[in-house]
Amino acid sequence: MVRRAMGKKKLDVMAKEREIFIHGQLDEEGNIVVPGCVRNGIDEPSANKIFDEMAEFAKYAFNKSHAACYAVIAYRTAYLKAYYPAEFMAATLNSFLGNLDKIPQYIDECKILGIEILKPEINKSDAKFTTEYGGVGTGTNSPSPSLSSTKAKIRFGLGSIKNVGTVPVNNIVRERKENGPYKSFTDFCERIADEAVNKKCIESLIKAGAFDEFEQTRSTLLASFEGIIDVIQSGKKKGLDGQVSMFDLGSEQEKEELNEIKYKFDEHEEMSNKELLSIEKEMLGIYISGHPLEKLRSEIEAQTTINTMQLRELDEQMSSQMLTEEGTRNEKPKFVDGQKIKYAGIITSIKKKYTKNNKIMAFVTVEDLYGTAEILVFENAYLNAGKSLVEENIVIVDGRLSIREDDTTTIIANEIKDFGEQKQKIFTLDITQASDEQKEKLRGALRYFSGDRNNINVQIKIGEEMKPCGQIYLTDPIREVFEEILGQEKVQLLI
Repeated sequence: MVRRAMGKKKLDVMAKEREIFIHGQLDEEGNIVVPGCVRNGIDEPSANKIFDEMAEFAKYAFNKSHAACYAVIAYRTAYLKAYYPAEFMAATLNSFLGNLDKIPQYIDECKILGIEILKPEINKSDAKFTTEYGGVGTGTNSPSPSLSSTKAKIRFGLGSIKNVGTVPVNNIVRERKENGPYKSFTDFCERIADEAVNKKCIESLIKAGAFDEFEQTRSTLLASFEGIIDVIQSGKKKGLDGQVSMFDLGSEQEKEELNEIKYKFDEHEEMSNKELLSIEKEMLGIYISGHPLEKLRSEIEAQTTINTMQLRELDEQMSSQMLTEEGTRNEKPKFVDGQKIKYAGIITSIKKKYTKNNKIMAFVTVEDLYGTAEILVFENAYLNAGKSLVEENIVIVDGRLSIREDDTTTIIANEIKDFGEQKQKIFTLDITQASDEQKEKLRGALRYFSGDRNNINVQIKIGEEMKPCGQIYLTDPIREVFEEILGQEKVQLLI
């Protein structure tokens, strides 16, 4: 009873049990049920001290059987991670399938262990994360002796791509295993046409780079896939109606030649590297094929005093209490609570809130080359940051460390500004000749599309004058909304 009350932090029950522990308990007839410490010759102050020690111990105590189970699991887990790291991490990642929030932190752990993460490929990925040795897939089973000396890699599973469900992925993998690899994007579309794989799923696969092995660019596939699927669906419908097309006639060679012109690709140059990485991050939760900060590595190292790896090491030291009292006296720690630091990275999320005093603040997640850190931004720093607080913007944070034993180390920002010379795009709306009705609709749209995920600054053009107008979250469909209000020629992305 006492152990349960202490474990559940039930203060009222603990107070009652303290009284029983010290002074004992009598039944309704006055018989002694529990003698208590005092009746056993222990004075009250000593009894209180013993109870306090038990309460403190109960915060982390286990009974022997419970502790033994944990010890066995810990030993087995440590063994697998030490001797089969790729298989162990692949299995761990698979336990979080469908949870994009959890997967990035385990991908970071893979990087620390030196395990390369391979991007998803339609002809190599399974539904789950799998291990590969020299391009040979082994699932999550132990490698064969002939592969044991080869460095293992983990292939990203199709089931962990955003908007791609379990049923479509299983159908895609089953079709590939039964009838061979997909020869082209159109071959893929034809073969999965009856397999409950919708357009949203295919779009997500394109964005994640699953079709990069084929000749078309991602921008070309994104512009063409809906039309190709419509042609396939139309052909199947005609087949059901008993109609015969010219594609069904002729020799095999003629059919292949006709098949090449059967589908029309809307050819586009590939997106910029920044845009590719952005949609990759959106679909996978991480950057795989590259990192937007890689080209700035040397500049970041020269201008900052701390990175995420050092923050992680600091947390590990605090949680494990590795420093002894003697070590603490003789070795000055590199980082201490309240220390001024400089940290740089790319903003991945912004969560705004208001304090009890109605002052704005934000929790900003910033990612560098080693992982993510949380930046706490209070009102003054938030207002001064201005245009810099936009998702996918690269910033440098001047702040101080907040180190707590029972919490992750965070950075409290004093100043946030753009890192180096960056050419930011600005969403420009020309209202020089806009009517009052258009302006009213525009105000509503700006309010509606502004929130925590803002990714671009907005400016209003009146004649030759440009005025800043906050920030919004912009996508192609959202841009079309503004074009409908003002006209296509009045809406521009300027640098």
